[in-house]
Amino acid sequence: MFNDVQPPKRPLGGNNIGPAPGPGGGNSFQSQNLPPVNQEPRRTYSPMDPLPAGAWKRNPWYRRPTPLTSLIIGFVLVFGFGSAALWYLLSLQPVSGDASADKVQVYIRTGSTPDQIASKLVDEKVIRSEMAFNIYTRLNKVRDSLQAGVYVLSPNSATPDIVSRIAGGDVDHFNISFLPGKTLKETKKALMSAGFGAKEIDDAFAKDYESPLFKSKPAGTSLEGYIYGGTYTFDGQPSVEDILQATFAQFWGDIQKNKLEAGFKKQGLNLYQGITLASIVQKEVHIAKDQKGVARVFYNRLDEDMKLGSDVTFMYAAELLGEDPSPNIDSPYNTRMHKGLPPGPIAVPSPTALQAVAKPAKNDYLFFLSGDNGKTYYAYTNYQHETNISEHCKISCAPQ
Repeated sequence: MFNDVQPPKRPLGGNNIGPAPGPGGGNSFQSQNLPPVNQEPRRTYSPMDPLPAGAWKRNPWYRRPTPLTSLIIGFVLVFGFGSAALWYLLSLQPVSGDASADKVQVYIRTGSTPDQIASKLVDEKVIRSEMAFNIYTRLNKVRDSLQAGVYVLSPNSATPDIVSRIAGGDVDHFNISFLPGKTLKETKKALMSAGFGAKEIDDAFAKDYESPLFKSKPAGTSLEGYIYGGTYTFDGQPSVEDILQATFAQFWGDIQKNKLEAGFKKQGLNLYQGITLASIVQKEVHIAKDQKGVARVFYNRLDEDMKLGSDVTFMYAAELLGEDPSPNIDSPYNTRMHKGLPPGPIAVPSPTALQAVAKPAKNDYLFFLSGDNGKTYYAYTNYQHETNISEHCKISCAPQ
């Protein structure tokens, strides 16, 4: 059974919640800190958040590149990669296109790193670029295969060909030459030019060697005069000691073959003294016939208890002391100031100089000089010698 009582009607436009107390009335919801109706709260985005839909259009930083921009970027990338590839290919090409270019002997030492090998090849001017060499050896996985040894390489070989030889250990014979008349300092420079390090050279020269060649050599003296002249060939990779031993063996072989020790003894000299005098003769004159005559002049002066008076000895003394050459330099090597032979050899004597000292010419001269024309002039007296100087040695004998 239904009741006829009707629920009260809400006033039109009104709110079933009464007005808030206070002046002005109003709605109680409006007094709270809530966002206005139908207005979304402000939202921030983290760089790690996915981009919201439509972000490309709303934010200029998200805009897709235009076709022109894409074309430019593509062109830059292609040009960059193309330029790098072109540089790489050109850098692998031979240093020289001259088929007659001189070959270079390159000594790659044991323990050398690929970077060190690349640097040495560039220094020797047989490859164009260290970087290209390193890239090529990495791409072809041969960096761990590069082998030490002596390689005779041509500047007209491409880098891949050179790498192939070194990785395959295709070594050549090692050749080194020493010239008569050179000092120990010059010999060391020749070894350094052949690829040996300064420490290895110094250590080898400081070592004591067992050889009959040194039986009359005073203890503690250097190897000056003992690195015998000649060209020496080795299979593979010699050490400095190997090279020195080869020169000693060659020197002793020539001494025995030419009976030099007996010849020196006949002139009143032991082996060390004979080598010392031969080194002076070598520096004074180079013609074999003149060497025999000059050797006899020195013997004549020794017999007369005169100073040898050799200019080449004070020049050597100046080199040792790092001073300007002078006849008055204070050194036991200066035979212009001191009688007798100097303390030791001043250079490497040639076979002809050794033979001249072992079997000198026969004469009674006490003076000699090398004229401006290369001819040797002898004299019995100092007056004759001064005359020879004024007539034949105006340039060479002039004060420096």
